[in-house]
Amino acid sequence: MSLPVPLTRAADLRPDVDVTADTPVRLATFGVTAWYGANAGVRDVTLSFPVGTVTALIGPSGCGKSTFLRTLNRMHELIPDTSVGGQVLLDGNDVYEKGVNPINVRRSIGMVFQKPTPFPTLSIADNVAAGLVVGPKMSKGQRQDIIERALRRAALWDEVKDRLGASALALSGGQQQRLCIARTLAPEPEVILLDEPTASLDPAGTARIEDLVHELKKDMTVVIVTHNMQQAARVSDVTAFFYLGELIEAGPTSQMFTNPGNARTEAYVTGRFG
Repeated sequence: MSLPVPLTRAADLRPDVDVTADTPVRLATFGVTAWYGANAGVRDVTLSFPVGTVTALIGPSGCGKSTFLRTLNRMHELIPDTSVGGQVLLDGNDVYEKGVNPINVRRSIGMVFQKPTPFPTLSIADNVAAGLVVGPKMSKGQRQDIIERALRRAALWDEVKDRLGASALALSGGQQQRLCIARTLAPEPEVILLDEPTASLDPAGTARIEDLVHELKKDMTVVIVTHNMQQAARVSDVTAFFYLGELIEAGPTSQMFTNPGNARTEAYVTGRFG
């Protein structure tokens, strides 16, 4: 199903989420509800994700942030006895429309999880190439070029270029997470979803990932789930606050942390509950 109006500006969807009124939108949801059996994990979420921005999803544990994130690239449907209502539109096209291949959706909307998940039996290079298992055939040279480009974009190339055949498990935790990001970047996604990507990392690894997020938004739209308020303030342009399965408020990060419009948002960002 197509949008009733052209999807051209953030202002066409949700003025309170704008970075600027003319910022184009890459991804948008309309009335998204995610079900676990008869129970809704998130309810009626309408939100837009402008091109070239980082949106942070914040809120206490169990509020629906990760559930909502998984609806964006159809990962939620991989969990038994689940369903999704509403629309998720990538460049104006509903990713849940009948006939849409979910594998293609996940190539365009890549996802990185909280714990680094390199494939233990594969080399560093083969881990990156695993993101290319579905797609056009390519020569060995093309494959190598894509692996190098993905590792460079993930700020990992200089650290691994001389040991691409080594096991991915030989890398540190932070390096493994950047390897997973490289694997996600290999198919050239338009959107990348990060589900608490630094939760298991030390401060140095966290800083590298945060620097990487700033670089990635030059080429794509980034959505990050985080429990860390300081991290949300550092890396995001837009912040959306979830509570008890509902989107309470969303807006420019500077506004959300200094002058939120909802009392529950203010209570959360100031640490009165969490």
